[in-house]
Amino acid sequence: MSFEVSERDLAGRIGTLYTRRGEVETPYLMPVVNPVKNTIPPAELKERFGFDMIITNSYLILKHYGKGRPDVHELTGFDGTIMTDSGAYQLLIYGGVDTNPEEIIRFQEAIRSDLGVILDVPTGGHAAREEAEFTVRETIERARRSIKYRSDPTMLWAGPIQGGRYLDLVKRSARSMGLLDFQTHPLGSPTQIMEEYDYPALVDMIVAAKMNLPPERPLHLFGAGHPMMLALASALGCDLFDSAAYAIFAKDGRYMTSTRTIRLEDLTELPCRCPVCMGHDLDGLLELPRVEREGLLARHNLYVTVEEIRAIKQAIREGSLWELLETRCRSHPRLYEGFKRLSLYSNYLEANDPVLGKRVRGVFIYDDVSSFRPEVLRHRRRVSERYRRPRGRDILVLLPTPDEKPFNRSRIFREAKEMLGERRDVHICFYGGPFGVIPSELAETFPLSQYESSGGLGTGWRRDLLSFMKRNRYRKAIILQEGGAVKVRGLRAVRSLDGVLAEVD
Repeated sequence: MSFEVSERDLAGRIGTLYTRRGEVETPYLMPVVNPVKNTIPPAELKERFGFDMIITNSYLILKHYGKGRPDVHELTGFDGTIMTDSGAYQLLIYGGVDTNPEEIIRFQEAIRSDLGVILDVPTGGHAAREEAEFTVRETIERARRSIKYRSDPTMLWAGPIQGGRYLDLVKRSARSMGLLDFQTHPLGSPTQIMEEYDYPALVDMIVAAKMNLPPERPLHLFGAGHPMMLALASALGCDLFDSAAYAIFAKDGRYMTSTRTIRLEDLTELPCRCPVCMGHDLDGLLELPRVEREGLLARHNLYVTVEEIRAIKQAIREGSLWELLETRCRSHPRLYEGFKRLSLYSNYLEANDPVLGKRVRGVFIYDDVSSFRPEVLRHRRRVSERYRRPRGRDILVLLPTPDEKPFNRSRIFREAKEMLGERRDVHICFYGGPFGVIPSELAETFPLSQYESSGGLGTGWRRDLLSFMKRNRYRKAIILQEGGAVKVRGLRAVRSLDGVLAEVD
């Protein structure tokens, strides 16, 4: 066993990746380290920032130092876990590499990489269908052949998933790679898609891969390093990330926050309390020599990234990942488009979201997108599939969901009880968004009395209401509403008396 999950929220999870150099807790972001020259020395990544795992490029080591290069840990000066990429990204960018699948596997073993990657064939973000099919077939074939090249049983291996925007190919790739002897699976070709802020397509790709991979295999999102999108990727089930964005952005004078990127010269304050920002004022930072300023800015960017990963882990542990997700995704219109895409995958999120064990004390519902969160879907589904009315109570009285919680202690509930007297054939339920139909005897169960909403949430509850009445075979249904009749297909208004506005036989 190389990976063990301990806590979950949505499809996000806290897990432990076991390597021969120690344990790594996920979600985890590996800083990309250039094997030749670095803005931040790899040793500092561990000593100052607490990184236990980094990623570097075995192909660049091979080309720069040759086959006789010693242990990659000695080369980088990093004594933690090291993952090495194979040069496939150079294949995507430059169209070719001066190595082959067997050589790069044997070389990664020779330099004592802890987690290696086969030389796959990336699809890219704009491949034609025929080209994408080739990349999937060739990557799977190389993955199969790679197994016989290995000689070190203590080393972990990553089997990339290709297919790009063609979701059927992503699914095929994930199913095939999941049958082979790999310990992690990077999702290939997302970089161009992320650079274009095409987050809906990224959501589609991640879910397509996750739903077709063995659940015990970590999913690695290649090239994902901006803090603002890490919560979305984590919520969908990504466990590992890597990025050189902290250094690349610094070279361009760009300052990261958890929700956006700002050019350093456009700032009027340093809105951060990391050691870099606390130790420098803005004018002093701008006046530093370029190389020194670049190094400090890279360190700030890395601090912000580490802080975001910690916030994601905290949210998973307390069951508030959806709240963090909403906050981050509403920081950019294209990211919000990706968030809205979750409505297509509400069943996937609900299936992976734990029913028990969450520490969160309540949920927030902002709009119709929020109403796709698992807690809402789970209630509506279980009322539909599992609930049956109490025996003998065949007259349904429906009350609009009140502002007071729990609902069965509200003013409207008390007045309805007084009006109905001691009748034993009446069953009182509440109706409205976001939860649809709520039987009064369940009104104090989580999250029905532990949520806040902005109100006016959709019309899906109307379909739920008619289905609920039909399935439970009520002899009569009476709907009460303050301020006007209820417009529900299948109901006909018959009288108005003491708030009773509509009924159906």
